[in-house]
Amino acid sequence: MASPVSVPYQSFIQVTRGATTPVYLQVAHQLINAIQRGYLMDGHKLPGSRQLAHLLGLHRNTVVASYAELEAQGWIAICPSRGTFVKNGAREKPKRLSNTDSRALVGYPAQAGFDFKRWSVLDNPFDHGPARFTLDDGLPDPRLSHVGYLSRLLHTNMKRKGNQRKLGYGHSLDSTYYREQLVNFLNLTRGLHISGKNMLVTRSLELSVYIVAETLLSVGDCVVVGELSYFATNMILQKAGAAVLTVPLDNEGLDVEAVRRLCERRPIRMLYITPHHHYPTTVTLTAQRRVELLELSATYGFIILEDDYDYDYHYDGSPLLPIASADTTGMVVYIGTFGKAMAPGFRSGFIVAPEELIAEMGKLLGIMDRYGDTLTEAALGEMIADGEIHRYLKKTVREYKTRRDYLVNLLANRLRDRVEVIVPTGGLAVWTRWPAGYNLMRLHDACATRDLYLPRYLLYQTSKHSGIRLGFGSLSSDELNEVVEIIADVSAR
Repeated sequence: MASPVSVPYQSFIQVTRGATTPVYLQVAHQLINAIQRGYLMDGHKLPGSRQLAHLLGLHRNTVVASYAELEAQGWIAICPSRGTFVKNGAREKPKRLSNTDSRALVGYPAQAGFDFKRWSVLDNPFDHGPARFTLDDGLPDPRLSHVGYLSRLLHTNMKRKGNQRKLGYGHSLDSTYYREQLVNFLNLTRGLHISGKNMLVTRSLELSVYIVAETLLSVGDCVVVGELSYFATNMILQKAGAAVLTVPLDNEGLDVEAVRRLCERRPIRMLYITPHHHYPTTVTLTAQRRVELLELSATYGFIILEDDYDYDYHYDGSPLLPIASADTTGMVVYIGTFGKAMAPGFRSGFIVAPEELIAEMGKLLGIMDRYGDTLTEAALGEMIADGEIHRYLKKTVREYKTRRDYLVNLLANRLRDRVEVIVPTGGLAVWTRWPAGYNLMRLHDACATRDLYLPRYLLYQTSKHSGIRLGFGSLSSDELNEVVEIIADVSAR
């Protein structure tokens, strides 16, 4: 048996003063780790409290408190006149404690001790960097968010006795009140004809896509997307085992004739589309093509997964109603978000589909996210019920239109000889076309040297395309001016 002084206690008991965990518990926890991992054996005699306090540079009372905690948990036995001994440790030969092992005792294992799946198709596309300015793909400005109003609603809902029972484990899935209000909002603003039984409330748009893919797709199913499409959805479709096929885009949106030719050659299970403002090019799918897609869907039997991620942001005339509003054959699954104009923590996703399909998808949601976000949903429901959402959207849409126009003018003035700007009718981003031979990654690197971070997921460079999706919603006019100045300067070199 190793003597107390032969064990390098000071190498694996490392105390962090000022931490939220008391020092005596830090010592106790690290001794427990050493016992559990086989470095301190059953029956091993620990140093006396004075001796260990001296080794660790601690007060003796701290070590006494640590030993008391260890005894209370059953890890040691304190025998008067004999000493303190480890209990419930390993009984085989103790492991030799190397310097590497000593460090491992105060950290979590660096690697798993077993095999596991590696999701190569789900590598995180979102990259971040330390910079004064960071561009995005079209996010709202949290500085314009209605946080104060929503905070008051949350506080009010927390105090209501009728809502307190909803915080328990008996409450499942989503808030019936919020679902009813959201149904009313969508029917009013998007020409839908749905009831609560046609809707499933989720935490996000991406979770909605995941639930749809897991419910409707099998390995090998063919799913059609635009040759430029939302990367997160593509990843989810591939994870579900779908074969993702692409069709071209033009100034009227997705090429419907290309979809028809695909259908004539092979079975198509699903078409994913963002018709209001195509992601990433922002172009709106024309009314004629919407009708043609519905006819193709009925003829060839493929599902239309319609993602209406930014329907609330429209600046020029009236928006086209969703494809789902004209669906009479039950071939469209409609997804989107509500509350995007708010702070990120106040948004939710939704799925609209025939009742029997919603029931099946609800089973999957029930084991993934059974309790949802009851208080946030209640607050959002009240925001719809009292009409505040309409007043807020009217105000913010006016501001975002001003920012769109300002950015378009800046790009036209500073980059007119290098960049073609596609002016969107709505949304929170513009699509810019760059010369085919221009290296967008070099632009990414050059912007970083000027304190502007241009994430790689905004860059689209292929043999056919060279474009950047620039979000303007989260930046003020002054910030947009500085961002464009940097891009113009570094791209001219």
